[in-house]
Amino acid sequence: MLFGSIFKESFLFAYHALVSNKLRTILSLLGITIGIFAIISVFTVIDSLEKNIRTSVASLGENVVFIQKWPWEFGKDYPWWKYMNRPVPAVVELPELQRRSQYAEAMTFTINANNTVKFENNSIENINITCVSHDYNKVKTFELQDGRYFTEMESTAGRNIAVIGDNVAKSLFENKNPIGESIKIIGRKISVIGIFKKEGSSIVGKSLDDMVLIPINYARNIVDLRSDRLDPMVMIRAKDGINNEALKSELTGIMRSIRKLKPLADDDFALNETSMLSKGFDPIFEIIGLAGWIIGGFSIIVGGFGIANIMFVSVKERTNLIGIQKSLGAKNYFILTQFLIESVLLSLLGGLIGLLLVFIIAFFINIFADLGITLNQSNVILAITVSVLIGLISGFVPAYTASQLDPVEAMRS
Repeated sequence: MLFGSIFKESFLFAYHALVSNKLRTILSLLGITIGIFAIISVFTVIDSLEKNIRTSVASLGENVVFIQKWPWEFGKDYPWWKYMNRPVPAVVELPELQRRSQYAEAMTFTINANNTVKFENNSIENINITCVSHDYNKVKTFELQDGRYFTEMESTAGRNIAVIGDNVAKSLFENKNPIGESIKIIGRKISVIGIFKKEGSSIVGKSLDDMVLIPINYARNIVDLRSDRLDPMVMIRAKDGINNEALKSELTGIMRSIRKLKPLADDDFALNETSMLSKGFDPIFEIIGLAGWIIGGFSIIVGGFGIANIMFVSVKERTNLIGIQKSLGAKNYFILTQFLIESVLLSLLGGLIGLLLVFIIAFFINIFADLGITLNQSNVILAITVSVLIGLISGFVPAYTASQLDPVEAMRS
C-alpha cells in the first residue's frame, strides 16, 4: 500500500515535470526513439525474413534428402573443381534405389527447365517446367484447387498431361476453366488435368504458383534428362521414425553400390537436406543483427546521456521543492523514486514512439510490397525492456544526487 502511494505520487510528479517542459521532453526523446527504432526495425526485418526463409525451407520437407551432383555448401572456399566432373543422378538409378532402400517412404526423380508456355494468343515466358516421376505427390506436400494429379498408368505411359500453378492458370486462361484445355510447350500440346492451390512466393526453391508439372516419361521426349543445367535430382522422403542421418547412411551405401565405386574412392554424388540451407543463413542473420545492435546502440547511448543531462537540469530546477518535500518528512527513497520514475517514463515514451514508427512503416511496406514483415511480441518486449533499463541507468545518478540533498541547503538555493 505504501509503495503504491509512493509510486502514484512519484508518477504524478514525473508526469507534470514532463508536460510542463514539452520542448525539453521532445528533445530528450529523440535519441531513445531513434535508437529503439533502429534496433527493432532491424530485428523485425531479420525475424520476418528468417521466418519466411524457414517456412520456405520447411515446405521442401524436413525429412527429405536430395541426391544431387552439387552439395549445398556455403562460403568462399567452395571446392567446385571437385564436383564439376561428377555424373548427374540418372532416372535409371531410381528403380534400383526404390528396390534396395528400407528407410525410404517414397522417392521421385525430378528435373527443372524454364520455357515459354502458350495457350491460344496468351503466353508466359520463363515458367518453371518441373518433370517428375510418379511419387512426386508423396514426397512434396501440396494441395490442388481443381482437377487431379497423374495416375500411375499416366505417369508410366508418359501421357502429355500437366498440373499447372495458380499464376499460370490466371495468366493464360484468365476467366476460362483450364481443366481439359491444352497448353503448348516447345510446340507440343499438353492437356491440363489439375491446378495447384495458390501457395504464395517462396524465398527458397520454386513456388508452385509459377510451375507446370509434367510426367518425366513424357519429358524425355522433349528434354535431355541427363543435362547438368536441368539439375536432375532424386528426392527421398524418410519413413516415420527414421531420421535423416540413418536415411543418408543407407542411401550412401546404395548409391556407391549402384555406381560401383571402389572402397577408397570418394562419393561422386551429394546428399543434401533442408537443414543445410537453414544453417547457411544463420551467419548472415547474426551479422545483420550485430549491425542493428551497433547502429541502434550508439543512438541509445546518445539518448541515455541526453536523458541524464535533462534529469540533472530537472534536479537543479527543483532543488528548492526537494528541500520543502524533505522538510515535510519526505524520505530519501521517495525523492530517488520520484526522479527515477521520471527518467524511466521519459525513456519508455521514446521507446514506444520508436515501436510505433516500426509498426507504421511495416504496415505500409506490407500493403505495397507484401513482404510479410510483422512486429512480433518478442521485439516489443525487447524494446520496452531496453527503454526501461536505459531510463534506470540514465536517471540513477541524478536521482541519487537529488535524494542526498540537505533540506536546509536545498531550500536556500
